[in-house]
Amino acid sequence: MPVSSLVSAPLEYAPDGDCWATLVFAHGAGAGRQHAFMVQTAAALAAQGVAVTLFDFPYMAEGRRLPDRMPRLISAFVDVAGAVHEARQSLPLFAGGKSLGGRVATHVAADLHAALPSLAGVVALGYPLRPPSARRPQDRTSHLPHLTAPLLIVQGTRDAFGGPDSVAAALTEAGVSRSTVIPVADADHSFRVPVRSTRTQDESDAVWQQAVVAWMRAHAVRP
Repeated sequence: MPVSSLVSAPLEYAPDGDCWATLVFAHGAGAGRQHAFMVQTAAALAAQGVAVTLFDFPYMAEGRRLPDRMPRLISAFVDVAGAVHEARQSLPLFAGGKSLGGRVATHVAADLHAALPSLAGVVALGYPLRPPSARRPQDRTSHLPHLTAPLLIVQGTRDAFGGPDSVAAALTEAGVSRSTVIPVADADHSFRVPVRSTRTQDESDAVWQQAVVAWMRAHAVRP
């Protein structure tokens, strides 16, 4: 699956059996495609029939800490997603990511000029609504009404970037109609749950991952 020099070679996680959808999944601001969360999530979804493609944004591939500006992030995402679609044209194509990667995916789906086929949906894990370290309010929602695909946001109830209720309220205020917010009990922005939680880490991960798969199945319309 050739891609341009914008990104490093993507990592593919393909199901052993029937494959019913494909997901291009981008990393968060501080950790690349080989981070444990990315690999574990990709493997879990692949085990349930979703072909997952992981990739590094240019700044990560080049060893820089500061993320690229949004236009370059979008270009890199579109480049990979276009190659994935070319290789798997018969499958519904989803865009998604963790934190920054999920936000970029929403921009890709809202960009009417993006050279992509219709997306079946967008999956954002830990949407960074309000960065806790930001000194000034940041606009993270004005593009969302332009989404051309349904949106799923999975958000921990202890997420310092905004809990599920805050995210749901922001979506309503922005007028985003085709959106679903799934809360993850006791989880933080990294989806970690404390020892005192009613579920173990593995149990918590399994619950929200199954919810993601169920949502994707409900929206997996073949092109």
